[in-house]
Amino acid sequence: MKDVKIRDLLFLALCCDIGLLAKRMISPFANVITDFLKIPGGIGTAFSLMFLVIGADMIPVRGCAALMGFVQSVIMLSLGMTGSMGMLAPIGYIVPGIVIDLVFYAGRKTGSDRAAVMMAANMLASASAGLTADLIVFRLKGIPLALYVTVALVSGALCGGLAYILAKRLRPLARTMKKNETDGKCLSEKDMEGTRS
Repeated sequence: MKDVKIRDLLFLALCCDIGLLAKRMISPFANVITDFLKIPGGIGTAFSLMFLVIGADMIPVRGCAALMGFVQSVIMLSLGMTGSMGMLAPIGYIVPGIVIDLVFYAGRKTGSDRAAVMMAANMLASASAGLTADLIVFRLKGIPLALYVTVALVSGALCGGLAYILAKRLRPLARTMKKNETDGKCLSEKDMEGTRS
């Protein structure tokens, strides 16, 4: 994290905030489906985790998704929005972040397709969030638990695909910003040489 620029940290912070806001916005619509299926959730979490996946893809620094999950948990605790997990809510944010980091690490080591990595990261992070919540609070068993995890995996895959599309759109913008920054440095060096001569 020492070599990460302020711009990158601001982008990761923005992903954290948008993820939390997105979950609050989509929850009423997602609850219609989950209430019909008689499961506690899974869809809103997958949509929220999508922004952590985008952050981890755009800023390829080891541990950044876990850091974003930690920041989200601090924000939620400070606002008193812990939900049914209470003071254990940070676990529900940090565990999916660790899973995202592990999937990206494995994907980079094996040279896997970026779209497949992002889908797998979102899928497994959503499932881990659901299983963590189930272990701490819900204690579902049998068919309800299987349905809960299945919904988390399917919604995670869809949101992972959407994350790939959004990251693909953002990448040219990020390249342009880096190029401008590099050009600015080169100009300043030339100017300095001109002043010396």
